[in-house]
Amino acid sequence: MNALGTFYGIGVGPGEPGLLPVIAWETLQRCAVIYVPRAGSQEASTAKNCLPANEIPEERFREVVFDMSKDHAALEARYTVMAESIAELLRAGQDVAYLTIGDTMTFSTFNYTLRAVRSACPEAPWHVFPGVPCYAALAAVTGFPLGEGKERVQILPCPEDTAELERVIQRNDIVVLMKIGHRLSAVLDLLQSMELLEHAAFGSRIGMPDGNCLLGIASLLSTPTSGYLSTMLIRNPAPRQS
Repeated sequence: MNALGTFYGIGVGPGEPGLLPVIAWETLQRCAVIYVPRAGSQEASTAKNCLPANEIPEERFREVVFDMSKDHAALEARYTVMAESIAELLRAGQDVAYLTIGDTMTFSTFNYTLRAVRSACPEAPWHVFPGVPCYAALAAVTGFPLGEGKERVQILPCPEDTAELERVIQRNDIVVLMKIGHRLSAVLDLLQSMELLEHAAFGSRIGMPDGNCLLGIASLLSTPTSGYLSTMLIRNPAPRQS
């Protein structure tokens, strides 16, 4: 019987090619098959583009196309089918990697992938390498401290309700806002009303050729900007004491 292969989850950073741990890169180069997710609306896999170019033979990559859907049953079915394919490779003794942008376990679809693979092949070993999260990259680019001393920092996906977001900002020193999407305009209006535009940083497609990073974001009010793959850091100079 063949020894089981290992399933690896690898975070490739937010966009800049090569921004991943050395040990993860060395492991990736040894993997027989590498799954790369691609959004149905995109022509290429963002995760794959985060790798150093032309270092791994193309035949090792397997692209998986995902459409953003609220149909959880349909999404679960897709993950199940993919996990069964990965399980076959693992049982054949092949090491398999799955790439994800940002950090592997922070608001990542890799969580669903790992759960599905562990269900399909519970006997196979697995290992997850952390990646550089988008908010850490944005903080580094803009010089925005992500907490000093005993400052309270909260990380959350952008709420639909701006009143909820306002309450979160009021209770914390720093808010890390992810998954902004179509809510960007409403968030900017809220920060303008709270007089916090100059206390915020914004990053879109951080580290990519068409990326945009700003410290002080008042200019976004008059500039058409997408909230896709965007992150915001918000500092509240006078948080309420809870």
